[in-house]
Amino acid sequence: MIRVGIIGGAGYTAGELIRILVNHPDVDIAFVHSSSNAGAYLSDIHEGLIGDTSMVFCESFDLNEVDVLFLCSAHGKSREFWSLNAMPDRLKVIDLAQDFRDQSEGYVYGLPELQRERISNARKIANPGCFATAIQLALLPMASAGLLPEEVQVTAVTGSTGAGVKPSATTHFSWRNNNLSVYKAFEHQHLLEICRNLKAVQPSFSGKVNFVPMRGDFARGIFAEASMKSSLSEDEIRSLYKDFYKDAAFTFVSESPVDLKQVVNTNKCVISIEKHSDNLLVCSAIDNLLKGASGQAVQNMNIICGLNEKTGLKLKASAF
Repeated sequence: MIRVGIIGGAGYTAGELIRILVNHPDVDIAFVHSSSNAGAYLSDIHEGLIGDTSMVFCESFDLNEVDVLFLCSAHGKSREFWSLNAMPDRLKVIDLAQDFRDQSEGYVYGLPELQRERISNARKIANPGCFATAIQLALLPMASAGLLPEEVQVTAVTGSTGAGVKPSATTHFSWRNNNLSVYKAFEHQHLLEICRNLKAVQPSFSGKVNFVPMRGDFARGIFAEASMKSSLSEDEIRSLYKDFYKDAAFTFVSESPVDLKQVVNTNKCVISIEKHSDNLLVCSAIDNLLKGASGQAVQNMNIICGLNEKTGLKLKASAF
């Protein structure tokens, strides 16, 4: 059994991570840390876990007791954590914050469709951002063929859970319900990792991704659409995408238009291709809390621990 620990256990991503791991056949959760909830049952905070676990949040922990550590605290807290704690030589770390997504300090960027082999040999994984996952999976096949044009237009809508568990004016139900809004247009923090990785795959790419994020009136999921000019036919592009993802465990190219309910509650990314004259439209859909966060973290754990990539992640979409 793989012994795992979780730091920052009270948020949405930690709750989803626990939900997966309590049912993972090869995992034993050693501790879930939360200084603000120490002593409380996990199911007091993550109410969907009632009946699944009787664990309580801890305030102290021993990193030598675990094989894999998940860092689920807020952005910036991971560097702070390692300034206060020594990392045991045998420990593997998966960080769900953005602190090491630049692959500094020996971290490997944990997008399996991009660099699965490097992940399999890594001890420290920087889990990708949710928007970054959806958008990169929509664009990587084009980049791999050197076909990204000078500019790419992207719009993506995210559910309210993408803003975290702490309530704010724009996550409050009465504001979010029956509403839609743009935020951080052309300036979203995930653009850094998106453009960095696309340019690494296609050095000639200008890095011009015109990204407009939107807040949706639903709880979970990301629907992204990327449009660009292309001289290839729809069949040629679909063949390119299917070939690129032929060995991917969770990314699929659909013959039909994608919708969000195909992926919510799963670790899948589903992609669709449309061509209108010389305009290419690529749509991708993921669950922001699973393929965009905790599901992908478990996928990375499976890879670095030599397990089948799909272990514990065979989840059905909430289609109805």
